Order: sequence, then structure tokens, then C-alpha cells
Amino acid sequence: MKKLVATIPGPGRLTVLAALMAGFAAPAMAGSPDLVISQLYGAGGNANTTFFTHDYIEIFNRGSAAVTAEGWSLQYGSATSTGAWSGKSALPTFTVEPGQYILIQQQSGGTGQSALPGPVIVPQSGFNMSGTTGKVALVRDTTTLSGATPTGENIADLVGFGTANGAEGTRAPAMSASLALFRANGGCADSDDNSVDFATGAPAPRTSASARNTCGATVPQAKPIVPVCPASLALEQGKPGAVLLRASDEDSIVNGAVIASGSVPGISLGSLVAASANGGSASVNLQGAASLASGSYPLVIRFTNNAGQEATCPVNVSVSGAATIPQIQGAGAASPFANVSVSTEGVVTHKVSNGYFIQDANGDGDPSTSDGLFVFTGTAPTVAVGDLVRVKGTIVEYKPTGALRTYTEMKDVTGTDVLASGNSVTPANIAFVPGMDLARFEAMLVNISNALTVNQTNYLGDRGELTLSVGRRETATNRFRPGTPEALALAASNASNELVLDDSWFIAPPAATPPCADVVACSGIPYLGQDGTVRAGDTVSNLVGVVDFGAIGGGRTAFKIQPTMAPSFTRSNPRLAAPELPVGNVKVASANVLNFFTTFLDGADAWGRTGQGCKVGSTTRPSNCRGADNMPEFVRQRDKIVGELKAIDADVVGLMEIQNNDDIAVDYLVKQLNAATGFETYAYVPKPATTGTDAIRVAMIYKPAKVAPVGGALSDGDAVNNRPPMAQTFKAANGAKFSVIVNHLKSKGGCGSGANADLGDGQSCNNATRVLQAQRLAGYFIPQVVAAAGDPDVLVIGDMNAHGFEDPIHLLNQAGLVNQLERFVRPSGIPYSYVFDGESGYLDHALASASLDAQVVGATEWHTNADEPTVIDYNTDAKSAAAQALFKNDAFRSSDHDPVVVALNLAPAYADITSSVAVTGSGLRVDIFKNTYSGTLTITNNSNAPITGPVHVVFSALTPGVTVATRTGMLGTEPYMTVSNGTIPVGAKVTLSVVYSSPARKGVGFVTKILSGSL
Repeated sequence: MKKLVATIPGPGRLTVLAALMAGFAAPAMAGSPDLVISQLYGAGGNANTTFFTHDYIEIFNRGSAAVTAEGWSLQYGSATSTGAWSGKSALPTFTVEPGQYILIQQQSGGTGQSALPGPVIVPQSGFNMSGTTGKVALVRDTTTLSGATPTGENIADLVGFGTANGAEGTRAPAMSASLALFRANGGCADSDDNSVDFATGAPAPRTSASARNTCGATVPQAKPIVPVCPASLALEQGKPGAVLLRASDEDSIVNGAVIASGSVPGISLGSLVAASANGGSASVNLQGAASLASGSYPLVIRFTNNAGQEATCPVNVSVSGAATIPQIQGAGAASPFANVSVSTEGVVTHKVSNGYFIQDANGDGDPSTSDGLFVFTGTAPTVAVGDLVRVKGTIVEYKPTGALRTYTEMKDVTGTDVLASGNSVTPANIAFVPGMDLARFEAMLVNISNALTVNQTNYLGDRGELTLSVGRRETATNRFRPGTPEALALAASNASNELVLDDSWFIAPPAATPPCADVVACSGIPYLGQDGTVRAGDTVSNLVGVVDFGAIGGGRTAFKIQPTMAPSFTRSNPRLAAPELPVGNVKVASANVLNFFTTFLDGADAWGRTGQGCKVGSTTRPSNCRGADNMPEFVRQRDKIVGELKAIDADVVGLMEIQNNDDIAVDYLVKQLNAATGFETYAYVPKPATTGTDAIRVAMIYKPAKVAPVGGALSDGDAVNNRPPMAQTFKAANGAKFSVIVNHLKSKGGCGSGANADLGDGQSCNNATRVLQAQRLAGYFIPQVVAAAGDPDVLVIGDMNAHGFEDPIHLLNQAGLVNQLERFVRPSGIPYSYVFDGESGYLDHALASASLDAQVVGATEWHTNADEPTVIDYNTDAKSAAAQALFKNDAFRSSDHDPVVVALNLAPAYADITSSVAVTGSGLRVDIFKNTYSGTLTITNNSNAPITGPVHVVFSALTPGVTVATRTGMLGTEPYMTVSNGTIPVGAKVTLSVVYSSPARKGVGFVTKILSGSL
């Protein structure tokens, strides 16, 4: 005889009492003598399950004595967790009798399924489990577990399943929406090997009221009721139907059946035919009446037996019929007809590559329900725009990967009838504003009445998409400190301010079929103007189309508009032929050259050699290269970069992402640039002592006619710098010295762990490393450069991989460096050099020391790259020949970063004191054997104050062919002699002996300038 024992809570208790073991002395991972996890289910409430609303964990006492537990917890870790586990439920104090089960409810993935059977413990803090793979532990305290497989006497039981990286022994099999994990022998088995102890089966939670299962008892153990139910009963509206349900129990008689949940008028159970004996089958009809309205009705049927046991099974009753599109859409987040076959009528408003949109031309007048519906066909639809169609299919809530919402659509179409042709639907006029709920207009034809701004062009070539917003969206940490209320508010505003203009293709836009008007038309790439581009910052009007929702470029999801007529574009952000900024006496630029490699991925190089490779660390192979795939791509890349650098026309240029192959790549680039200018305009700064072990490095080029290097280049090879910064001191024509430091900090991609993980504050990955690099730059390298130069004027440039107000830049600002883009660009607009996920910000910086800041007269970004679509870049990968033909040999889209340009007006290191002195010269003596002339110059201080040395005589307009043999040096192209390094008192004279060389025996003529200061 089966005997059921339940523990009933006393007055005032919040949960059912259950038993957990106390006072364990067994070692970690030993077979539990009493309490174990006996069943797990992690898909509760998920959209693809019909079982229960909540995840659950079932505990079982396999021992011979009751146990009271106090201060225990259940804990959950993901399949890959190696740090702290992510879920923890503190359990109330309770007692479990031998052979008794306890059911503990966890969180829910949704609604619509049946509730768990009672009695059930509901912890104050539950957790969501994966429906397939993870780790669950029963713990004797509430200390958070850590590690893949935590051990210790506090671990009462551990179950790892699916692909989990930890378990007792080998992990148990994976669960699913329809499968739970069961410990063998009703919970009695415990070999310390999860793969041996556990198997899968249909979810069947047991509670403290379920029959006990005494482990090791000689009496037969109670067998469960086994229901046999179909998953669904499909009915057609207006017609009744039924399905037979069965249940049996090996050692008892099944004699009862009821609808446990989901019952509605029109659904009932017929008369039960009870089992005639133990092990016999009971049967009952689940019946749906003709009066049932169209819709989906999830039910749970409960069978009982003569031993007081029970078991449940889910059945979904679906009734198909006719409904209007607004009825199908409904006012809620999901359709009331979800997973139901239904017929509806509408006018075809637009066709896309795998379906079409229909709309109720009259609508229902309810602003909370959409009048449109997408019909998914999977292939090119055969209906025509303007057809009035009656279509029958299954309504589903489509949820793209990563989406937080669903999209109501019809699929599995079983019938399509064209009732009439030539119909039209009037678009709904709407103004798109940030935060509006476009679900109201899902699949409807709309006319966007306000102009929107293009915010991203990156996915135009491979997806036919442009990201639109009201105005231009600025990255939150580009304007505010991370984590501040202002930054959080801007990030939230940006997230709600997005509408993607699509092209009705869900693949790369196909090339046009010739003949076509021009290269742009032949490419098949939408929205390009006749100049072959569309730029972020341009505006779009006349935007008429249907509202769609789905995947967009970058792995995200968004509302989209599929246009039914050509939008109108305005070039609100025109291209500039060159950067515009005030004129100074020195111009410095920072340019990311997007992996400019003279060695290619196919093993060839810029000189036609084959079998080459790129060095990373200790390996040299073609796969280490990051730039052009082959010579044709390289020529396109090279020409664009040369065009950009030539147009910038800077005196000093810091380069990022150039191949780290000694000076080979930078030397090649300089030669190509000089060939383009027609002169030996540029030279490169020889590499410093260390350039790191990355495939790319930073480099520097300069105009020898404008500046001269002082000393050699410096770098900081500290281990924190994966790409060491490079510094060079220069002297300008007026004698002023300044130093440039080129940087390329750690990328935001490829997240590290711990502090280098994406912490969700807007700074993305590896921020901790960038902070350390900035600290090293401010605390060590800049002081080293200043000391070596003997001059405090420093300009820090480069790709810092940090936006304007992120931690690394804030640290450098606090160290005294002045942000020139905030100073000169912010007053008139958003400073930006890079566009990511449709938000603009600057990763490329110009930071001046306090002494140099006063000598900066302008700074700007030249928007040649970030605003331009990638489809027009040098790359030929995954582009049709027609798309490749969009390439132009110009500066635009030569990289993904915009160059930053700074104008300096450097104060001279010397003063012209010609007007303060008198200069008299002696007659010249001729040496006919040496072809020289010699004489003296006397300088008299005619001013009212002493003249502080050093004092120099500069020989200007010297007779051609004549040189100053006794010159001290050259100032530009003019020789000079140092007269005195001391002070010349008022009225004092200083005499200088000069020898002139004149091989052609010409007369000597010149004009003197007298300078004081350092040359």
C-alpha cells in the first residue's frame, strides 16, 4: 500500500517546511548520505515550452533520518563561469523526512504556461537558469560560490549539465524546453558522477505531498502516473473536435482526470474511462466546441490514481478562423492569435525579397493596434502591390536573435486568393521622435513628415542600410564622464532615437542588370548620390514606406523602414577638399592609415616578391598581415592614403596602424607621397629603439624644409604598451622647439576579463589597460621627452581608443594636457573622428602641454572617412565587380578614422635686434691661392639696455657662389655666426672675424641680420 506523508507548515510560516541535512562530516564531493538535487528544469516560462511558468529545482532526502537545515542556499553558475557564480537563492529553515521531495521555485522566462504544483518553496530571491546548460549546487551556507567546480564541505550536492565546465565527475546531459533532468532511482542514486546519476525526461516536479521514496527499502517503491497526451489539438472555427488522452500507472489504478488550468467555456473533458486494474490505461476525450473563438488556449490536464498520486500534461488547443489585421495585431505585446492558423484580408502595400506587407485599408481606428501585417513567404512573393488578398497562415511572434521584443507576422501560408487589383492605402503621417513606440505602426505604410539625419553608412554595401535619427547622435562618453546621470541619459536617448532605412533586400544589394545609367546605378547599392557617396550628417526627407523590425548590421536589431518610393537626400554634410583651420607656422596631423602593410595576405609584397610574411612576436607568416589581400587592393589603398596625406599637407604627421617591419613600410609610403607631390617633400623619422611586437606600430613623417629633428626618436617599451608610443623633438624655421608624441592605445575590441571586461559604463573593453597606458604616458614618458628636449612644448596625438571624457583622456587632462578638439571644435558642433553603431565620437586626439596650448591657433578633424560608406573603400572582399567599380582614387574612405589636424604658431626662440645695433665692416683681404676673402664685422650696442647673448649675425642675400667659411651653422638656408654668448653692455662693441669663400672670385655682398637667442 502506498502511503503519502506531507509536512504541513504551522501558522505564520512563509513556506512549506522541508528537510535539509545538518552537521555533515563527509568530504567534498562524497556521495551525499541524505539531501541531493533530484530534478532540474530551466525552461520555465520560455516561449518554446508548454510545461510550467517557472524554473524549478527538486530536492530529495535519500537518507534514513529527518534533517533540519538552517541558512542554506541554492546557487547557479553559467556553463562557462570561472569566477563568482551568478545566481543565489537563500532558503528558509525547513525539515525533510526520509524519502521526501521538496520543490523550490525559481524565476520565470514568461507567462502562459501552468503554475508549478504545490506545496512549493518560493525564495525571496530566485534566479533564471539556462534551459539547456549550466551548474546548480545545494550549499550549506549562503557564501557565493566561485570557480568552475567549487569544492568544500559546504557543498552538499553539485550538478553540472550540458556543456558545463564543472560537475561531479562527468557532466549530465543537456536539458531542453521539453526535457528536465532526473536523478536515477527516484533520487536515490548518487555515484558522484553526474553523467551516471542523471537522465532526461518530461518535466514532472514532485513536492512534499508526493509519495515518498525510501531508498534501500525492501518494500516496492511507488511508481508514477505516466500520462500520454498530444501536444496540441487543432480545430477550425465553427467545427467541434476532440483528442484522446491516456494515462497509466504500473502499480495503481488511474481513476481521475480534470483540467487543472486554462479552462474556458467550450473546452471540456468527456467521461473518463478509468483503468480496470493496476497498470491499465485510463482514457478521456479533450473536447472543443464549435462555439470556440479563434485563438490559442494552453491547458494543463491532471490525472490522479487510487493511491493519491497525480501527474500533469500540457495540451494547447488552437482554433483557426478569420480575423481582421487589427484583431490579429491586438493591443498587447503579442498577438492573441499567436501560433494559431487564421485567415485575413488586406491590400499589398510593399514586397520584399522574402515576403510582403498587407494592410487593412480602413483600419479599426484604434491607435493601440496596428493595421498592417507582414506575410513571410521565404521566397520572392508572387502577389502584386495593390492586390487585395485573402491569405491564410499561422500567426507567430518572430523574435530576431538578440532582440528584446517580437514582431507579429504570418508564416506557413496555406492559401492566397487575389480578390481585386489596383487598390491603394493612404500612408499614416507621423513625425518620428526619440522614444516613440513604433510597434503601433508595425507593418503599416507611413509617411515620415520630418527630415531625419543619416547617422551611419557602414552597412550600406553589405546590407543596404542607413541608420537614421533625429539629428546626429553623439557617443555619451564623448560629452560626459562615464556613469554620470548626464551620460546615462544621453545613452538612453540615443538608444530610443534610431530608425534604419533598409532597401527591401535582406542580403547584400545585388548589382543592377545592364544596361544601367552609370557606375552608381550599375552597382545596385542604394541611396548613393551621383557623386558616388552618401555621408553621415546628410539629411533624408520624403520618407514613405512600411515599418519593419528585425536584424540590422552590427548584430543588433531595430525598427526599419522599407521605402515604397525613393527618399530625398540633402548633402547637409558636404565633403571638404582639404582640412580648414587657421594658418600658423607649423601644421601637425594625426592619421590612422588602417593597416597599411607593404606585405599582403596572399604572401606577395609591394615589390612583387612572393612567399613573404608579416612578423608578430616570434612568427612570420602571411596570415599575420592585416592590410591588403593582394597587389590590386594594395594599389587602391596606397593611392587613397597618399591622396589624403597630400591634401592634409602637414609639416609633421603621426601615423597609426602602419606595418611594424622596421622602416620599410613608412619609407615606401614617403617615397609614394613624394612622387605625388613632385618633390622630396617628406622624410620619415627613423624608428626608435623599440616598436613593440604587434603587427602594427606608430610612425612619423615630416617636411625637412619646415622642421628639423632634434636628436633621435624615443619610445616607451614598457610591458603595459602593446604598441609603444613614439616621440620626436623638432626645431621650426624660427628656432622654436616642440615635441610630438604619437600613440595608439589598447583597442576597445577583444574584451579581457575582470577590470578589462566591458563593465557597461560606455567605455567598452580593456579600459583598465588604457588607463595604465595613460598613467605611464603622463607619469613617465612625457617627462622623459621634455627632459631630453630641454623644452616643455609637447603635443600628444594619436588613436587613443577612448572618447573625449573617458578615463584615459580625463587622466591626461588632469595631468595638465589641454584637449584641443574640445577647445576648437566643440563650440561649433560635435567633435568626432569615428562612427560606431550609429553614434559619433572622437577616438583620435590632440592634447597640448600647458606651454604649447597658448601657441595652438586651431584644430580640426577632416571628415574624409568616418562619414563615408565602407563600400567605396579600397577593399574588394565580398563586393561584386559593379560595387568594386565605385572606387575612386581620392582621399575619401582611405581609413575608418578621420585625421586630426592642428595649427601651431610657435613663438621664435630668438629675437631680431638688427635695429638695436650698428654693424660696420672692414675692408676685405684677398687670398688668391685659396680664393677667400677675410675681414671683420663690428657690432655696436646702440640701444638703451644691455643685449643678452647669445648674439648671432645672419648673412642674408649672400652673393651666389659665395659661402661663409667661418660660419657657426645654418638658419634655414642662410649661414650665421655666433658673435657672443655673453652680455653686450650699452655702447659696447664686439668684433667678429669672417672668412668668405669665393671659388669663382666674385665680389662678396650680403645683408646682415642680428639675432639674439637660441638658434
